[in-house]
Amino acid sequence: MAKNLHDDDPAEPRTRTSTPELLTDAMSHAASMVRGEMDLFRAEMQQSMNQAMAAVGMMITGLVLILVALNVFAAAFVAWLTQAGVGPGWSSIIVGGVLAILAVILLLVGKNKLKLVNLAPKRTAKNVQRDAHTVQEVRHGH
Repeated sequence: MAKNLHDDDPAEPRTRTSTPELLTDAMSHAASMVRGEMDLFRAEMQQSMNQAMAAVGMMITGLVLILVALNVFAAAFVAWLTQAGVGPGWSSIIVGGVLAILAVILLLVGKNKLKLVNLAPKRTAKNVQRDAHTVQEVRHGH
């Protein structure tokens, strides 16, 4: 007598799993897979949000540093340029321009860290594609 994979005791008669039971099992496995993908998605989104918050923190820090630099060094640079023979107005414009360039650099670095490409849940997308491919293979009998 051939052994059925579902038989626990060879002395018991063979039992067949019904179609509704198979469908229930398949739906249960599919639901479990979806729950797992959602858990991964949530984890990736949390990680992305943490990275975004760090980038925003960098931008805020850059702005604070610019303000500190303006308050502490601007007057000293203007005074130095004025003593070097540059008019007070031009000295202020030169100092303001240099500080503005530094501010733009810091803002652009922070902005680049916030690009949506970096926030996309890559592992979840890869797993969903793999799962869809597996389902297609099962449907087509490969």
